[in-house]
Amino acid sequence: MKCVLIIDDEPLARMVVQEYLQPFNNQLQVIQECGDGFEGIKAIMQHQPDLIFLDVQMPKINGFEMLELVEHAPQVIFTTAFDEYAIKAFETHAVDYLLKPFSRERFNKAIEKYLLQANNKPVAKPNEALLETAAQSPAQHERVVVKTGTKVKIIPVHDIEYLAADDDYVSIYTSEGSFLKNKTMSFFEQTLDARHFARVHRSYMVNVAQITRIDPFEKDAHVAILRSGARIPVSKAGYVKLRQVLGI
Repeated sequence: MKCVLIIDDEPLARMVVQEYLQPFNNQLQVIQECGDGFEGIKAIMQHQPDLIFLDVQMPKINGFEMLELVEHAPQVIFTTAFDEYAIKAFETHAVDYLLKPFSRERFNKAIEKYLLQANNKPVAKPNEALLETAAQSPAQHERVVVKTGTKVKIIPVHDIEYLAADDDYVSIYTSEGSFLKNKTMSFFEQTLDARHFARVHRSYMVNVAQITRIDPFEKDAHVAILRSGARIPVSKAGYVKLRQVLGI
């Protein structure tokens, strides 16, 4: 028996999934319904489900942001309508996606596809590539969602002062402190607006609006002084990028 969660802010949409799942009761058991991404994270941590039906466009945090915060993500069937980047992610990496309103016949095909995959191949980090693709969506560029203990924090990108590589994570520095995100510097270099953020060093990326001055340092290196007083090393190549962004 496979354990299932339904995560959608629309009660009617959750009810439809429940109804369409009835013929599969001997194989799939719904253990909880969740009305938003916060509830979804807690339920996934508690129940460790095999499969989730997930909406993307939800209040508080969206479906992609929720998946980013889940350490051991289950398989996903999306039940939503979203933009071209999400559709590309769904088609390439998700078990399946159902564009609302979907028929019982289309739903059955998604379930059959999931059961075939579940019975024939093990899945390891099934959503990693999906999130990399979905992150290219402009809708994902306005904020960063992080988990601190049991709490979720939403950081608008304009509040970010700088980012620093930290082993397998990136530390995101704001006026409220630093927050760890399980991503790479290359990921942020690709997703943050290049007009406002510059990779000034192999281990540092800076919000150029936070820079008060740039001082010479050893040999061809420089150091960027931020409004907070933080001193960010700037490599030779990083200085070239910084000059381009600043137009100097």
